[in-house]
Amino acid sequence: QVQLVESGGGLVQAGGSLRLSCAASGGTFSRNAMGWFRQAPGKDRGLVAGITGNGASTYYEDSVKGRFTISRDNAKNMVYLQMNSLKPEDTAVYYCNSWSGLLPWGQGTQVTVSS
Repeated sequence: QVQLVESGGGLVQAGGSLRLSCAASGGTFSRNAMGWFRQAPGKDRGLVAGITGNGASTYYEDSVKGRFTISRDNAKNMVYLQMNSLKPEDTAVYYCNSWSGLLPWGQGTQVTVSS
């Protein structure tokens, strides 16, 4: 069974950058389209970016287009989320999962953007 471990979150000022990493183990990672999700306090968890298994296609939620970049390294079983021009409204716990969100959830990584 695939296990997912997110890292790279932290506290950053508005306009700053962070790079999140997701390490996957225990499954056929390269076959899975993967996504980054986020959950802010009092809100539902939602998909913000997705990438196909071979990395050829990506998806971005409108609010992060042009600021976030999702990538993957199948040789290392890793998925990344480069986040630039961060805004206070990006504050949330960030999770990686399959694009469909059907894998067991990891613990997530907290991103806090101060104004």
